[in-house]
Amino acid sequence: MHQLDHDLEKENTQVRKTLREDPTIASLLSRMPESVQHSFTEEQLANLRIALGARSWGKHKIDFRSTISFFSYRYYYVFVAGRNRRELSRSEKRKGLLIQSILMSSFLVFCSMLGLLVLYLVKSALGIDLFPNFSLGIWSWFKGNIMS
Repeated sequence: MHQLDHDLEKENTQVRKTLREDPTIASLLSRMPESVQHSFTEEQLANLRIALGARSWGKHKIDFRSTISFFSYRYYYVFVAGRNRRELSRSEKRKGLLIQSILMSSFLVFCSMLGLLVLYLVKSALGIDLFPNFSLGIWSWFKGNIMS
């Protein structure tokens, strides 16, 4: 029985040492007072590792990171983009739908304006005059700059 307890204690010490040597945990513990560093149990350290590991960046399709110097200061910037694999909050979903609606509306307005411009140019090319003695000047600009 004594040997079994000794083996379990040795295994727990190795787990604790391994968790404490983990770069993420070591970085976290290094920012704490020494008395607090040694107060964590193996289970607490393991759960801290899981919680901190969930925040890791992972791989992104677009990952652009750089620094710029401004006078005597250096600033960093990060631009990452890729597929979102996390669950969105209600607020994030609402903002996402708003942005999606704005983008879709902008696209539809742009396409409508482009369609009207094409129809106007076709009408003008065919010589159809809807309002006598009135012109927007688009046809004459188009003929002078694009068709010449």
